[in-house]
Amino acid sequence: MTLGAGIDFTFSDTVGGYVLHQGADVFTLRTFGGDDVTVHLTGTTSAQHLRNLGEPYTDRTGRIRESLRPGVVVFSHGPVYPRPEGPYFQADRLVFAGDAGDLRDAETSGWWTRQLRQLARFYRRAQFGSGPVDFAGYRTEIRAAGEKTERHVQETDTISRLVYGMASTYLLTGDEDALEVAERGSAYLHDHLRSADPDEDTVYWYHGLDVAPGMERKLFSSEFGDDYRAIPAYEQIYALAGLTQTYRVSGDPVLLRDIEGTVRLFDRHFADPRLGGYFSHVDPVTLSPHHDSLGPNRSRKNWNSVGDHAPAYLFNLYLATGEDRYLRMLEHTFDMICAHMPDREPGGSPFVFERFHADWTPDREWGWQRDRAVVGHNLKIAWNLTRMSAALPKPEYTALADRIARTMPDIGRDPRRGGWYDVVERMPDGYGHPFAWHDRKTWWQQEQAILAYLILAGRTGDEAHLRHAREAFAFYNAFFLDHDDGAVFFTVLAQGAPFILGNERLKGSHSMSMYHSAELCYLGEVYTRLLVHREPLDLWFRPRPDADFPRGLLRVAPDMLPFGRVAVDRVLIDGAPWTDFDARAMTVRLPRTDERVTVQVRLRAAAENGR
Repeated sequence: MTLGAGIDFTFSDTVGGYVLHQGADVFTLRTFGGDDVTVHLTGTTSAQHLRNLGEPYTDRTGRIRESLRPGVVVFSHGPVYPRPEGPYFQADRLVFAGDAGDLRDAETSGWWTRQLRQLARFYRRAQFGSGPVDFAGYRTEIRAAGEKTERHVQETDTISRLVYGMASTYLLTGDEDALEVAERGSAYLHDHLRSADPDEDTVYWYHGLDVAPGMERKLFSSEFGDDYRAIPAYEQIYALAGLTQTYRVSGDPVLLRDIEGTVRLFDRHFADPRLGGYFSHVDPVTLSPHHDSLGPNRSRKNWNSVGDHAPAYLFNLYLATGEDRYLRMLEHTFDMICAHMPDREPGGSPFVFERFHADWTPDREWGWQRDRAVVGHNLKIAWNLTRMSAALPKPEYTALADRIARTMPDIGRDPRRGGWYDVVERMPDGYGHPFAWHDRKTWWQQEQAILAYLILAGRTGDEAHLRHAREAFAFYNAFFLDHDDGAVFFTVLAQGAPFILGNERLKGSHSMSMYHSAELCYLGEVYTRLLVHREPLDLWFRPRPDADFPRGLLRVAPDMLPFGRVAVDRVLIDGAPWTDFDARAMTVRLPRTDERVTVQVRLRAAAENGR
C-alpha cells in the first residue's frame, strides 16, 4: 500500500481484516480487500473483544498476542506515519471480532435477539419513560442519550417505524411490553393521523401532527425538504410498516382495513396504469402526480416509490394474508425494477438508476441525486430480489441479485477499514467512483449489506456471500453500537468513529426511529438461524378473538424464504401443545375462543428434500 505522492503528514486511521501472522511487536493483517498490512504494537496498545448492546466491556489488553491468531478478524486504530517504503500503521487500540468459529458462535447465540431487546428498551424509555405508554408524548426528534428535543412534531412515519420495531421485538421475544407499545402506537396512528375517504374507500396518512402545548395541528403534506408541500409515496408506504407487522402478530381487523385502504390509494393515485410503476409524489389537493405544484417532483418515479413497497409492508402483508393480489403487486414492482433500473447502456454504470421521468427515462438532473448512486439501495435490491425469488423464482430476479452481489464489494465497500459507503458518483472517473460529498457510513446501509449477503448465503451456500455478511456484521457491531447511551449511531466516519453533528447526532429524526436497526435484528436472526446454520427459531404471536386472518389461518412464516427450506416443528397455545397446523405451509388453525391467545411457534430447517 502507498499513501500517494505529496502526503507527508501523520493521521489516525483504522485498518481491518484477517490476521495472517504475528511477530514480537508486529502482526500482519490481510485487509478485506486483499492487501497485506503490517501493524505495529506498542507498550500502550489496548484491546477489547466485540460486544453486543447491554454487554460489559471485555478487555483483551493483557492477551493481545494470544488473541492475534491466524484467521481472526481484527480492527486496528491508531496513527499512520508516512514512510518512504509506505505507510507505517501503529496500533493504539484493537477490536477483536474473532475467527470464523467465533463469528458462527455469535450468529447462533441469539446475538440479534439480545440486541433487539436493548433497542426496544432504549426507545421505550426515550419516548415513554418507565410509566404508561401514551403516544400523546411521542416526539420525532430524540437526542443521543434519549432526551426529546424542543420540536413538538409527531411524524407518522417515525411512529410507524417505532411500531415496526416493537412488533418485531414481540415476534422474536414474546415481550408483552413491546407488544403494548406496538398496539398503542397503531391505535394512535388510526385515531390521530389517518384520513379516510368514504367515497373512494381509500386511506391517506397525514405527514404528522404539531402538538405544541395547547394545540394539535395536522400537517397534511410533507414538511421534509425534498418533498415539501407534496405527498410523497414513501411516506404513505412507511406509514404501513408498523401497522402491517403488528397485524401479523394480532390479526386486528381495524389495521387490515387501514392497510387495504392505503393500498387502494396507491392503486388509484400513485400507480401508472400505462407504463407501470408508481409515481413518487402527488399534489395534496388534486392527488395528481402531474400537477405543476410538484415542481421537480412532477411526473417522476423513483426507487422509493417503486421498490420500497416490498420491504416496508408488502412482503409482510402477503405473508400474513396469503392473498394472490399482493403477490401480483410484488411481482409488478420487481418486474419494474428488473426492466428499468439496471444500467444497460454501453459503458454504463454497475449501479442502478434511481430517478426517472414518467416514461422511465432516467432523470440525471434531479435535486441532490443527479447521476449519483446510493450504495444501500443497490444492496437493498439484491436483498429483496432474493426474497422475491422464494415466491416467484424468475431467472431475471436471481440474475440481477447475483450481478449486484458480485459487483458491489469492489465499488461500494471500504476494502481497508470495512463497512459500506453512502453516496457515490454512478460513473467512474478513471480511478473509481468518487464520493458525492464524504466517505462516511450510515447505519441503514450496513443493514442492507448484512441482510443481502446473509440471505444470498442462505440461498446459495456461497462462502463468499457469507464472508461479506460476516465482515459487515463485524464492522457494524464494532463501531455503530452506542455502549454509553444506547441504541445505534446514525453515521460513523470512515474509520468508525461516531459522527455526531447536526441531525446525524440524533437517535430519533425524520430518518431514524428503530425501523432499520430492528429489521436488521429480526431478519438477521431469521436468516442466520434458519437458512445459514439450519437451527430452530421460536416466534410469538398474539391473535385477538376477532382476528381477521384470511381463511382463519395464522401464517407464521418469518419472511419470504425458499419453499420447503423451513417448516413448523411445534406449536404451543397458551403454553399447551397444539397440533392443528400445517408444517410445510407454516399455517396454524386457531382455536375458537372469546379470549386472546398466545401462540408460540418453533420453526426448524426442513430436510434437504423439503420434507
